[in-house]
Amino acid sequence: MRPSISISVALCTFNGAEFIEDQLRSILEQELLPDEIVISDDGSADGTVELARAVLEQSTSAVGLVVTDGPQRGVTANFAHAVAQCSGDLIALCDQDDVWHPDRLSAAVPAFDDQSLLLQHSDAVLVDDNSKQLGRTLLESLVVSRAERQEIAAGRAFDTYLRRNLATGATVLLRRSLLESALPFPSTWVHDEWLALIAAATGRVELLDEALIDYRQHSGNQIGVASPSPRRRIARMLEARADRYAVLALRAATLLERLQSLDVDPSFIVPAGKKAAFEQERSRYPRPRFARLVPIFRLARGGGYSRFSSQGSLDVIRDLLQPA
Repeated sequence: MRPSISISVALCTFNGAEFIEDQLRSILEQELLPDEIVISDDGSADGTVELARAVLEQSTSAVGLVVTDGPQRGVTANFAHAVAQCSGDLIALCDQDDVWHPDRLSAAVPAFDDQSLLLQHSDAVLVDDNSKQLGRTLLESLVVSRAERQEIAAGRAFDTYLRRNLATGATVLLRRSLLESALPFPSTWVHDEWLALIAAATGRVELLDEALIDYRQHSGNQIGVASPSPRRRIARMLEARADRYAVLALRAATLLERLQSLDVDPSFIVPAGKKAAFEQERSRYPRPRFARLVPIFRLARGGGYSRFSSQGSLDVIRDLLQPA
């Protein structure tokens, strides 16, 4: 029996003709069909929109299609535009180059019977250009720990996402009412991590530990997931920091400002404020490595790294070694 709740798919496209047909057909073959697909195109020049329309016209399903296009907006702004056009009670975020498993919606939607649930994200199978499995899942690549899973399940997702983002947009299903707090998306944030944090501060978030899509990794990915190899971790430590800390400080300040405007519970405001102070302090680290020792040690001793940085003690080493 179909649930009474309505479902929209927010599909953002940009020169995606190579993969868009496979993705659309996987949506149209869902066990639980969405009510509409909203395509927000970011200035494609390869016939992506025309191909998408052709696929929907050939379909016998009753899924509606809304297409909007215009000048290039960029990933985050394009998703903001897409979700704003959606009319469904629930909105599934969708990338143009992935493939949904048949139960992507039927396995995810029932959890939203709980009205406090604002956002859900799941695992995914990583595949290459030719849909060949890469031998690992999304959550494995992100090295999501048991402690992080338990923290989210216990209703402390905000603490988890304050350290690092675990919600990949292509796996996200959200309640449209979340947009009242989350829009507009700040330009300094990626849409998925922003949505996850706002949802965790204003309601409940769920991590569904089940792979519901094939998440394609290829050279054209605008946002992908890197292999968690030791070599990659060492390389990140030795990358020049450039304006990275300044950006992190700006993002943390932006989050704090939004939460304050939403008048959320102080239990979220306080850690957000401490996170902003932590990132502001990091942004002031001096260029010479030896001169960083004292401020880094002070932040580490105060628990800032363990509570607010993505890699904890590894970030202490990274901040000590990283070129300015």
